[in-house]
Amino acid sequence: MAAGIDAIGSTVMQAIGRALEICARHGRLVLVAGLVAGISLPDLAQAMRPHLPWMVAVLLFFSAFRIGPAETLGQLTRLWRPLRDVVALQLLMPVLGFALFTLAGVIDTVPALAVMLMLSAPSITGAPNFMVLAGKDPAPAMQILIFGTALFPLTVLPILWLMQGAMPGAGDVLAAAGRLVLVVALAVALGFGARVLILPRPDAGQTRQLDGVGVVLLAIIVIGLMAGVAPLIETGWQAVGFWLAVVFAANFGLQLAVFLALRARTSQEVALSIIAGNRNVALFLVALPAATVDALLPFIACYQFPMYLTPLLLGWLHKRSET
Repeated sequence: MAAGIDAIGSTVMQAIGRALEICARHGRLVLVAGLVAGISLPDLAQAMRPHLPWMVAVLLFFSAFRIGPAETLGQLTRLWRPLRDVVALQLLMPVLGFALFTLAGVIDTVPALAVMLMLSAPSITGAPNFMVLAGKDPAPAMQILIFGTALFPLTVLPILWLMQGAMPGAGDVLAAAGRLVLVVALAVALGFGARVLILPRPDAGQTRQLDGVGVVLLAIIVIGLMAGVAPLIETGWQAVGFWLAVVFAANFGLQLAVFLALRARTSQEVALSIIAGNRNVALFLVALPAATVDALLPFIACYQFPMYLTPLLLGWLHKRSET
């Protein structure tokens, strides 16, 4: 009897392993499936929305587990690189954006506010997973994610000062940033510790299965992030088209601009270009006044489209660079 149970268990584990490898191999399509589910299952999306904070923490834990401390922290002698990248992404970019929006006379509009918040936000937690889907080393993205989140309370200060007229509630944003730093530190530390204890040296097959788990987690999370799409559709397709144009221009425009400006070849440069357009703007959902959040929800909901379509639509560009 025991032998039969063990055989069944082994068969089930092998089937799960094969399924995860398939998910890793077709990761871009799995992410698109998550987007479709988020649109077609609005009740499920709304039910998942309150649980998004801990789901994102789980994704960050798993990303740290997948990459491991050696790959992420093994280049600490080159701290200046992620620090330089964070300053460029979270300080210089929003300051430049503020100058351009001011010159254009649109700084007080909701789209300008949304893009400014996006530019000042740290990397999305899924950036290392996007690097894996692009066939790149995910460690540089994890470094920028860690340093960017840790420095966010500092880098956001001058941006909040610039935007104080259009964005009340700056103190709440800083409090949320502090909580985010603690969550990231705990999730990463636990992920690194679990990797050392459970799977210090994964083989190629195990790594592919881990990549599959990461893709599945991303696809699940996006369902909850799409909770704002159904209410936006009810307002009319013209509004949907407007916000889609804004988010694709902001996200893909920044990714392509940075990629071409750097003539990206290395994983570090590809990570910088991906993160330039993919930021954790949802952070502000838990920090801003309710009226401001309501105004930003269409942007945040539509922002998931270019974010999750990045591996599918821009993957060809990333794969042209060196690994």
